Amino acid sequence: MTAGAGQPAFALSFDPRALTDLLQAPSDIRDLTLAYLQEVVNAQRFGQRLDGDLEGFRKLFVDRRKDWRVVYGVRPAPAESAHPKEIHVVAVRPRASNDVYDEVGRRLGMTRRPLSARTHAARSRSPQLTTRPPVPRPGPPPAALPGLPRPALTPAHHLTR
Repeated sequence: MTAGAGQPAFALSFDPRALTDLLQAPSDIRDLTLAYLQEVVNAQRFGQRLDGDLEGFRKLFVDRRKDWRVVYGVRPAPAESAHPKEIHVVAVRPRASNDVYDEVGRRLGMTRRPLSARTHAARSRSPQLTTRPPVPRPGPPPAALPGLPRPALTPAHHLTR
């Protein structure tokens, strides 16, 4: 989607908690976030796609050190909107200890921590690791063959007189 001259390509909406995140962020992070979101709304910038449980959402790196993230989704805009789609901001938070992704999961109603596709793959069990019963060897057991020694009897097997 491309924007016309000065015309945004998308509408913009915020989860109320994301708006609180933005207001509580340091002023430089807040300013950068608003500038980047303007570029996203004008279809001049697109965040990286998230995968796994957060597939369908995107992330923006706000600062040079990539300590802060904006997580947003593109969804159909309300019927009264002038745009067919809107950018819906879910969180503006620091990345430290994946806090931003955990918070996005909570805000989306996930009951467990959101996992990336790589984590899903690492936690899945390989089909080659399924336990199989041992393959029986063909032929009679070794003790039944003539000429081979038989297993030793335990003391309980000895007859007492």
